[in-house]
Amino acid sequence: MKIGVNTLFLVPGDVGGTEIFLRKTLEAIAATQTDVELVLFTTADNDAVLRDDLKAYPHVEFVLLNFRAACRPVRILAEQTLLPLRVKRANVDVLWSPGYTAPRYCFCPQVVTIPDLQYKTHPEDIGWLSRLVTDRLVRSACKRCDAIITISEFSKDEVVNFGFAAADKVYPVHLGVDASFGERVEFEQVGDTQQLACLGNRPYILCVAHTYPHKNVHLLVEAYAQIQADVPYDLVLVGKARRGESVVHAALSRVQDQARVHRLQGLSFSGIQYLFQNAEIFVLPSGYEGFGLPVLEAMMAGTQVITTKQASLPEIGADTVVYVKELSAQGIVESLQAVMDMHADGKKNLLHAGRLRAKAFTWEKCAQGTVDVARAVSLVL
Repeated sequence: MKIGVNTLFLVPGDVGGTEIFLRKTLEAIAATQTDVELVLFTTADNDAVLRDDLKAYPHVEFVLLNFRAACRPVRILAEQTLLPLRVKRANVDVLWSPGYTAPRYCFCPQVVTIPDLQYKTHPEDIGWLSRLVTDRLVRSACKRCDAIITISEFSKDEVVNFGFAAADKVYPVHLGVDASFGERVEFEQVGDTQQLACLGNRPYILCVAHTYPHKNVHLLVEAYAQIQADVPYDLVLVGKARRGESVVHAALSRVQDQARVHRLQGLSFSGIQYLFQNAEIFVLPSGYEGFGLPVLEAMMAGTQVITTKQASLPEIGADTVVYVKELSAQGIVESLQAVMDMHADGKKNLLHAGRLRAKAFTWEKCAQGTVDVARAVSLVL
């Protein structure tokens, strides 16, 4: 089977978790699905990165659409006009669009992945015009494509409940987690020693999230400000500034000892692994996640997780993480205190259960599920 992959949405370093999802899934398909030929439709932004990822696999072909996808209007126009023509020329059996949107017209069956509908439930994350355009494009993709993949049962429910598609057209396929998060990374192996040197040997609480409003990073900062004087932990925030940055900045201004808060970004993969493995506690106070991959990465790393019972997070963490009882600064304080007061044996058992659960989420399973949906669509049509 020949699967075309619409990678036009991917601007490396700019699209968050969907970049990890696409690159890891493609690598797993190429490595394990040897009867599948991949044809990647790339842009000037991502062609070199994807070629490097998949250079070991001769059954992967690249078709470059030579434009800059970082300009979203150009990308949308190219996806609706230029891409279908290139797809027809490549003679693929099915086109998979893993980034929410897809061509309105195409010369083969189509599958689209809708990771979440964050813009519907948290409209404050993007501007009104972007919301309007996104909604029309996503609805069109759900209508025109022959199958829809989501990354959790929660996301499937969102697609169905918002009326984007009937349940029998939507297939949840969980993401995976890189097993190397469970393999010890020493400081000397990390390419980001200069950035990470600021941590010294002090214990820290970690949060990995861009500052979108729904991530509630400000609530963690407010909680830390309340307990800083009574705990030995620093606070490490990893992520880019987004539309919720102003409230995060305001919360940071109320932290008494500013030197104990560290903001990092642009870290290498090994740097992220190191941070997860050495954190005392990982906190993701998000109010909405289509999957919540950082929770899984922390579980694999053997780090205690505190998160919320919102959206997909209970689906991923199950009973192996600590949930805040109330999504507020005080609720986070209480959860932090509960973890710090936890008996050593109870904590050890919880961490062991978390790692076992994390091991059940693999990129190979994600690849298989994705190919199964594509194959079913191509055979039916």
